[in-house]
Amino acid sequence: MVVQPVVAAVVLAAGGGRRYGMPKALVEHEGSLLVERAVRTARAVCDPVLVVLGARAVDVWRTADLAGATVLANRDWESGMASSLRTGLDGLRGWPGRIDAALVTLVDMPGMTPAALQRMADRASPGALAVASYAGVRGHPVLLGRDHWAGVAAGATGDEGARRYLAAHGADEVDCTGLADPTDLDVPPALPPGSG
Repeated sequence: MVVQPVVAAVVLAAGGGRRYGMPKALVEHEGSLLVERAVRTARAVCDPVLVVLGARAVDVWRTADLAGATVLANRDWESGMASSLRTGLDGLRGWPGRIDAALVTLVDMPGMTPAALQRMADRASPGALAVASYAGVRGHPVLLGRDHWAGVAAGATGDEGARRYLAAHGADEVDCTGLADPTDLDVPPALPPGSG
């Protein structure tokens, strides 16, 4: 009997959304909050799902439907994405059951789909290291096997996250072109002329 690897999701949702004007976790998009969409998408493929909150964490926790996810608070969220990644990986290291790999995804990518997450999860193992690409451009999600968690956490600084570690350790590129929209919402959509 083949034992399937256990793949957790880490949804990074702690940022203050400086360019957006508010924390992206609280941004409504097509009828739900971005953090709700990210958690729902992750839950379709991964168990457990950890969501890392920071900016206005209490508001997000009270407002958003995060059923089925474990909420972690990153008190150091203002220092950048790396601290949220470390918070998520620390949460997984302390998880009561064995987790073989983590899929790291971002709150501000509403076009992420279970199909893209599944393509990445299919490569999961304790030694896995992979990054999704779209038409040759690297993006998210990122797959981090548990053997790499300590190294990723140690090397993550500021807003960099795992990028340098992935490059230095020859992460596999997994083509997810057409499976998801990799666009992130950095700024609010422009209002059509005359609507303001």
